[in-house]
Amino acid sequence: MSEAENKMEKIISLCKRRGFVFPGSEIYGGLANSWDYGPLGVELKNNIKNEWWKIFVQQRSDVVGLDAALIMNPKVWEASGHLKGFTDPLVECKKCHGRFRTDQIDIEAACAKCGAEADFTDTKQFNMMFKTNLGPAADSASEVYLRPETAQAMFVDFKLIAETTRKRLPFGIAQIGRSFRNEITPGNFIFRTREFEMMEIEYFVKEADWKNNFEMWRSEMEKWLRHLGVDLANIHFEEVEEKDRAHYSSRTIDIEYDFPFGQDELYGLAYRSDFDLKNHMENSNQDLSYTDPDSGEKVIPHVIEPTWGVDRSMLVALLEAYQEEVAPSADGTEEQRVVLKFPKWLAPIKIAVLPLSKKENLAAVAKPLYEQLTKRFACEYDETQSIGKRYRRQDEIGTPYAVTVDFDTLEDEAVTVRDRDTMKQERIKIDELENYLEERLK
Repeated sequence: MSEAENKMEKIISLCKRRGFVFPGSEIYGGLANSWDYGPLGVELKNNIKNEWWKIFVQQRSDVVGLDAALIMNPKVWEASGHLKGFTDPLVECKKCHGRFRTDQIDIEAACAKCGAEADFTDTKQFNMMFKTNLGPAADSASEVYLRPETAQAMFVDFKLIAETTRKRLPFGIAQIGRSFRNEITPGNFIFRTREFEMMEIEYFVKEADWKNNFEMWRSEMEKWLRHLGVDLANIHFEEVEEKDRAHYSSRTIDIEYDFPFGQDELYGLAYRSDFDLKNHMENSNQDLSYTDPDSGEKVIPHVIEPTWGVDRSMLVALLEAYQEEVAPSADGTEEQRVVLKFPKWLAPIKIAVLPLSKKENLAAVAKPLYEQLTKRFACEYDETQSIGKRYRRQDEIGTPYAVTVDFDTLEDEAVTVRDRDTMKQERIKIDELENYLEERLK
């Protein structure tokens, strides 16, 4: 096993052990490539989504939000081209019947599943849409689809949003939500799953302005990567050739990351031209054009689409934050510590309140302090095991600060604050503690 693969295995183990990510339906033997986000995983995902929403919606005057239904009228997917064009190339091993994407294997090589000599079926196009039925009757009239992307509702609702918000071009519609794709070969932990969450913006522009806006969003996505704590040396902006682009795209950049299993897509940036609005106009017989309030010019806006995967953002954040270091132990020797050096805004727990022992007189100070701090910060209270082991536990989950209440606290009304990254400790008065922490957690 390579060093990178070993790191991935360590992170998967840590995620289960500390409550970030669990295998789905595990007590029943699991469900392939299904994952549940545990107590810390939920916090980490929510921090990513909330920060993204704050930066790209709340702090921008040109972007508004939407939260649309997962199931839409199936005519939407016919108009968007998904029923015909949302496919992957599929082959099947004639011996074990394992199914693979043609573009991800060497069909001249042995089967990756059973090892048999290469003998695959002809390539077929496999539609990745999840089909279900609406209502009690399971017939063709009740067939609907779980959405494979969040974008289409933003096109369908474009006119309503433009009218109710009175936004002028260029402006964007943002959405965070689940999507479903019946992937042929999901895998690599939470990297590729059949159910996943996306953060997406459809940015509506005049055709003449698309190139400038495309570059603007490329720059914004790069800033976000830095903010997430990603070393840009691990990032690649790859132009996608026409033959490999989605059916709606006139230009696409895949923002790829050096994962332990190889370079692969993290985010995407696409120029969808006027494909979507034009098709929905033709199929719905509704006018989805935009009228400039100054010139009276009527246009069908073109669209720039930056897309961020929530699950992949979390995976990359874990990979970037994970470090193994040599650190001093309680007895003065050295030991190895595992630490997740998340950006402070991202850490699922910001502060750990740790009484030095379970003595009641310490708890009488530590518990009210925890209750006070938890009103402003994401906190955890822990009084089990030695203080050294508790520090290591907080390092492993990425907690930036540990606040220790000790016996001196009863005399000087101060606590010891330990920094996750430097492991330095500082004595701070309790009545100054909130301001001290707030300043450092900005």
